[in-house]
Amino acid sequence: MTDQAVATPAVPRPEAASTTAQIAVLATLAAVGTLATNILLPSLPQMAASLHVSTAEVTASITVFLAVFAIGQLAVGPISDRYGRRVPVLAGFVVFIAGSIWCGLANDLPSLLAGRVIQAAGACSTSVLSRAIARDLFSGAALGRAMALVMIAMAAAPGFSPLLGGALDHWFGWRSEFAFVGAFAAIAAVAYAAVLGETHRSTRIPLNPLAIAKTYFGLTADRRFLVPAATVSLIMGGLFSMFSAAPRVLIEGLQFTPIDLGLFFAATVLVVFGAGMLATRLAPRFGLDRSIQGGLLLAAAGSVALLLVSLFNATFLPFLGAMCVFLLGMGIVNPLGTAQALSPFGEKAGAASALLGFWQMMGAATGVWLAATISHEAMFALGIVLTAASLLALLLYGLRKKAP
Repeated sequence: MTDQAVATPAVPRPEAASTTAQIAVLATLAAVGTLATNILLPSLPQMAASLHVSTAEVTASITVFLAVFAIGQLAVGPISDRYGRRVPVLAGFVVFIAGSIWCGLANDLPSLLAGRVIQAAGACSTSVLSRAIARDLFSGAALGRAMALVMIAMAAAPGFSPLLGGALDHWFGWRSEFAFVGAFAAIAAVAYAAVLGETHRSTRIPLNPLAIAKTYFGLTADRRFLVPAATVSLIMGGLFSMFSAAPRVLIEGLQFTPIDLGLFFAATVLVVFGAGMLATRLAPRFGLDRSIQGGLLLAAAGSVALLLVSLFNATFLPFLGAMCVFLLGMGIVNPLGTAQALSPFGEKAGAASALLGFWQMMGAATGVWLAATISHEAMFALGIVLTAASLLALLLYGLRKKAP
């Protein structure tokens, strides 16, 4: 009589564990820039008082960061296509940490802005190359799943960071926020060196300014890149306009406290997380095109609903419901649209990721500016920006059908 087989507990496959670690590190790289962007929001009044300037003046620390963050990506991408990912990423971490120390020691606004320029110059490297590295490691549906998780991290960082920044400011002062982001970057650098390292195995593209310009123009003229990249950038503009307008809507308009605002931002992460998980299931079943179109329809529906709420019933629960629908659509469109924009360009992944990141941050800056200037009524202005961005993205994505 033979011995019965004894069941043994399942153990994770090494390659599965390795993939999980890789995606976790990519998410950390992506989160560095957005964490440093929004963690300061609760502390702007305290920073202004400490530096003897107005709150309006100190908000330049956000604008300067976004501008340098956007432009710097255009240089980082081609550099990584020529010299690989490892050196630019590690150099970016060093620069970011140096900028964080500078900001933490600043005693006047010009010094703070100089530190923010240095910070952004480092952060743009880690953010843009997180997408390029994902393209190096994954393809097809696996790339879509990886980008969904990376985009969740990018949304989670600005969602949770105001709550974290408020707590750090309350207990240790605003300078502790720079100490925190610097320490976070140091840990992320160690994790990157240990888990990923160099991933660029394809042909190295020469670092030539004319060739770089030609590459960017070529990508812009290629509908395979242009349509999904522009679509994602419009939706990203809507997301950042929501982040910038929410304090005015909730604190000034609906009498929320700063802690309530932080909790609201943190709760939005749950919606984005759920949307990202849904995106990973939709893409294999329905394909990228149909899944992205569905996400765009949700984003547009939520945007129009918010505009109607601002006109007829400007209270919290309708506002929350409309924003959740928009965020659900945004959370589907961002990762899948990013994967679709990068997939055809393996040898140009760094440049494609850089150009996409530039467009996203410019979309974010434009959305923030429009939400602040269109109307003194913050909810109405936000409704206008979201509706315009979502409907334009939906119409633009229809051009995808004409792509070769």
